[in-house]
Amino acid sequence: MGFKLTVDGPDKIDLGIEHILSVQFEMDTPNDSNARSTDVGTTLVIRGKILTAIGGEAADSTLSLAKWSVVPAEAADSYRNLVISVISAEQVVRQINFPNAFVVDYMEDFGNTEGIGEFTLRVKQKKDKISSVKLEGGYGM
Repeated sequence: MGFKLTVDGPDKIDLGIEHILSVQFEMDTPNDSNARSTDVGTTLVIRGKILTAIGGEAADSTLSLAKWSVVPAEAADSYRNLVISVISAEQVVRQINFPNAFVVDYMEDFGNTEGIGEFTLRVKQKKDKISSVKLEGGYGM
């Protein structure tokens, strides 16, 4: 299974199968609700590797993720269009689109033995735009 991430913004972010380790989709409603709540939130947690550019290859887009995470809330580009695809055997198992995604948490972890770093990106869809979230899948690439 593999994953592809695309984020549209001033710097287009493209991360592929070699970068992303796991994706977690969460839909959250208040725990004290006795019926289907209108207070719904959606979150994606994406974990991956920060790869070093060697031999003249281009740097990966993880630096752009870090830069997006520090964009102030007042800036228009703090909200971006994010698409994550879950791929298995040349089939798109799931494609999730957050058209108004914003960064909640971003972490990078580097060690001196692995030779690569790891990142964790937590994004949410803007709450008043939840109806714009698209969940698709079950088709070929």
